[in-house]
Amino acid sequence: MDFISEQRLDDGVVERAFRLGEIPGFLWTPASSPAGPAPLILAGHPGDLDRMYPRLLARARHAAAAGFATATIELPGAGVRPRSAVAEQARADLRRAVTAGEPVSDEVVDRLVLPLVEAAVPEWRAALDALLAVPGIGGPVGFSGGVISIGVRLAAVEPRIAAAVLFAGSYVPRAIVEEARRVRVPLLVLLQWDDEHNDRQMALDLFDALGSPEKTLHANMGGHTGVPQHAGDDAGRFFSRHLMGAA
Repeated sequence: MDFISEQRLDDGVVERAFRLGEIPGFLWTPASSPAGPAPLILAGHPGDLDRMYPRLLARARHAAAAGFATATIELPGAGVRPRSAVAEQARADLRRAVTAGEPVSDEVVDRLVLPLVEAAVPEWRAALDALLAVPGIGGPVGFSGGVISIGVRLAAVEPRIAAAVLFAGSYVPRAIVEEARRVRVPLLVLLQWDDEHNDRQMALDLFDALGSPEKTLHANMGGHTGVPQHAGDDAGRFFSRHLMGAA
C-alpha cells in the first residue's frame, strides 16, 4: 500500500489517498484516539470513487466523530479501473428489464454480481491486511455499506470482520442467499422500502437467510438515496456497541 496524498480536514479528520497495487482507495482517521488504535470500518459502495466520494466522506466523518477509522477501495470494473465487457452487458440487460417492467432473471443477476464478488472480496481482504499494519489502526473491524453481496461474502469468510451494516440496495444472486446462512457476526441491515434499484422481496429473503444469531432489519420509506439521518445514527451506535466494546 502506497500513500499518495494526505490532508487534514476542517474537523481534524486526516484523509489519505492510497494505491494498493493498481487499486485506488482512501483512509480517513480521527483527529485523535486517546483510547489507543482506532477500530476500522470498511466502507462498501457500488463503485466509482469519484462519484461516491461525497457520500463516503460524510460517512467517514460521522464514523470519525465516534472514534473509528474508515477505509474504502475502488471496485473492480469501476472508476479508473478496466471495464468488464461481460459486466457491462449484464448491467445493460438488467436496465432493459427494469425499464420494461419485466422480471430480472437469475441469469442476468448472476452474470452481473457473482464475478464482481469473486474479484472484489480478495481485494478487500488484501486491503485489510495492509490497513491493519498502518500505525494507529487496529481491530476489531466492521463492514458498512454495499454491494450487499460483497458484504455477505466478506462477513462469511473473513474472520476479522466482527460486525456489519449491510445496505440492501442491489440485486442478490441465489448463491449468495445460500452463503448468507454461514454468516454469524452481528448484523444491521438497512432497507429503503421504495428503492427503485432494489428487489424488495429479494432483500427480505436475504435477511431471512442470514445465519447471524443477532440481526436487525431497519426498513425506511423512500427511494435509493433517501436513507434518513437517524438510520446512519443507528449504524454508528451499532458499531460502537460491537466494535468499541471489543477493542
